Amino acid sequence: MRSYSDLFRTREFTPLFVSSCFKTAASTVSGLALGTLVYRATDSPLLSALSMFGPSLAQVVGATTLLSAADRLPPRATVAGIALVFALGTAVMAAPGLPVWAIFVLLLLGLVQSLGGGVLWGLLNEILAKEGYLLGRSVFNMMSGVAQITGYATGGVLVALLSPRVTLLAAAALYLASALTARLGLTRRAPRTSGRPSVAQTWRTNARLFSSPERRTLYLLLWIPNGLIVGCESLFVSYAPSRAGVLFAFAAFGMFVGDVMTGRFLAPRVRARLGIPFLLLLATPYLLFAFRPGVALAAACAAVASIGFGSSLIQQERLVALIPDELSGHGLGLHTAGMLTMQGVSAALAGGVAQLTSPGTAMTVMAAASITVTLTLAPPLLRRSAASRDRRHPEVSAPSERQSGVNSP
Repeated sequence: MRSYSDLFRTREFTPLFVSSCFKTAASTVSGLALGTLVYRATDSPLLSALSMFGPSLAQVVGATTLLSAADRLPPRATVAGIALVFALGTAVMAAPGLPVWAIFVLLLLGLVQSLGGGVLWGLLNEILAKEGYLLGRSVFNMMSGVAQITGYATGGVLVALLSPRVTLLAAAALYLASALTARLGLTRRAPRTSGRPSVAQTWRTNARLFSSPERRTLYLLLWIPNGLIVGCESLFVSYAPSRAGVLFAFAAFGMFVGDVMTGRFLAPRVRARLGIPFLLLLATPYLLFAFRPGVALAAACAAVASIGFGSSLIQQERLVALIPDELSGHGLGLHTAGMLTMQGVSAALAGGVAQLTSPGTAMTVMAAASITVTLTLAPPLLRRSAASRDRRHPEVSAPSERQSGVNSP
């Protein structure tokens, strides 16, 4: 599968893609509305950050209890059902007079998203097969960038002209559209594996996936450096309360550029060498927030930094090659759940630091932490990559790429 047109000629890709478009837009619009609503009510950077990214904290519970169901549930019904649950929950958040504590209780709906990520990406891997997964995932990531640009811009207008609660109702309608698209556009498929999901099975499979040093390092690189930078983004509302939508939109544009570049234009050999440099690019511009840049410069920094989110495609390509087919939903769901959990943790950390210092200082601290983690985790992975490249060339080493088990450049 070599082109985007090949993807959209593949049966079921388009309805899955459109359903995800609606869901991403809904998440973006509702996040901005909630962050603004809570900040106006509490004047707290911590609570504002948690309202936007706190649902991600529930992912860790789902990753340790529900994830074995990702390969054991019918994909169409699960994708549609989760979107419907979010539509109902978001509509309830829009109720007039709902106290802030009740909003945070409803944010526990994020628990089911740990399961949703596994089902979604497992289904994508099933529709496209492994050789098409990177290109397909890059299209989803690009869509996410476009949907976030549009969602934050539209959400900012709705919040300014109407109110955060009306904006939440618009987000609920988008979630409902996602559910209907999945239900009507996808075909019925059997679960990828048999057996009853259970907490014990979830733990056993998690342990199996983490037993490989390379998989373990890839998971950590996908979770921690990116999550710490999302902690920086969680402070946009408190950094520039009236212009947060601009910062979010520019960050989403940078992510879009990085995904297009990584998924479509970089040769595999070049792409494989850029995983760590992209992670460093993701964090470095946020160090400038120590100097309290104005909105224009802050938006430019966010856009440049977000190009580095292309690193996740590079790490995912290698991870997919290392996950057994029958565990694709669980393995990719573990990546998504861990990533979103780390985003929630980072939002809490960033909000806490900002509460004690300032949003700009907190962003600088989170960026420095991201760089430190990347430089700590990178050396063993780079050594394995070099060994894998050597094994690919007969004049250097005899074993083949398939024997090495590594998706090398």
